[in-house]
This record gives sequence, C-alpha cells and structure tokens, in this order.
Amino acid sequence: MKDKNYETITHPLTPVYDENSKILILGSFPSVKTREYGFFYGHPQNRFWKIMEALFKEDLSGEIEERKKFLLKHKIALYDSIYKCDIIGSSDASIKNVVPSNLEKIKETAKIEKVFCNGGTSFKYYEKYHAKKLKIEAEKLPSTSPANARYRLEDLLIEWSEILEYL
Repeated sequence: MKDKNYETITHPLTPVYDENSKILILGSFPSVKTREYGFFYGHPQNRFWKIMEALFKEDLSGEIEERKKFLLKHKIALYDSIYKCDIIGSSDASIKNVVPSNLEKIKETAKIEKVFCNGGTSFKYYEKYHAKKLKIEAEKLPSTSPANARYRLEDLLIEWSEILEYL
C-alpha cells in the first residue's frame, strides 16, 4: 500500500538547451513552488537565480522567457536528474520509485563539456542513472535550496563560480 502522503509526479517542465550549450546544470526534481511557477527554481527563497545574476553581473526579473534567454545566451543547459518519482511535497529525502530523465537528447544536440549537479540528490541520481550513458563527468555543487541553510549566499557564490571556467 502506498503511503498516503506520497504523490507520483511527472516532471512538468521541458529542459532548456540549444546547440551552443556547453554545461548542463541538473537539479534533482522540481519543488512544489517550482511546479506552481512553471519554471526551474521558482521558489522565492531558492538562491539559484541570485547566484546566476551575481556570477554574470546581470539583473533578471521573474519572467520565464527572460530567464530562458539568459541561460541560452550564457551557454547553460538546465534540467533535472529525475523525470518521475513518488515524493512527499518538495522533500528530496522522500524521493522513491525514480524514473530518470532522458538526458541523451540534450547530449545529442548540445556540446556539453561538464555537468554540474545542484546538490547531493541530483548528483546521486546522475551517478546512478546517467553518468555511464552520457560519459560526461559531473561535479556536485552545494544545493541552492532554502533547505540548505549551512551555506550562505557568499559561500554558494564561491563554489558555483567554478561553472565560469567552462563557459
């Protein structure tokens, strides 16, 4: 019997990438707030977009199209390691019955040189389901999630600045 708090959710977002994308940033699975917003890192306390703005010295609105154009302009592909799973709310710790995302389409189109995983859950599922198929090394970066309170924004910026070496 399935726990009544679990929901089976299929990833509602499409990956962002084009033929010029050089790095792939992978989250684990979209949070409830992200699913409501309709684009990656939609929780207002998630620090992903603040980090991108600081690294590239640009100000972004919350407009989805503007964020997509920003990613493509900077040769960043964005998606998640998990396509479908059972989850309680937004808790990565509760994830089970994982169906991995299809990342091969991204690799076939783009010239991805490096994968960066936004947090440990993303990295765990990348290593489990994707690393052998894609043959692209992944690096685990600290999660930008508000649940990762150990890292201040300044600390995240230092760690995340490594993506710039590949762009």
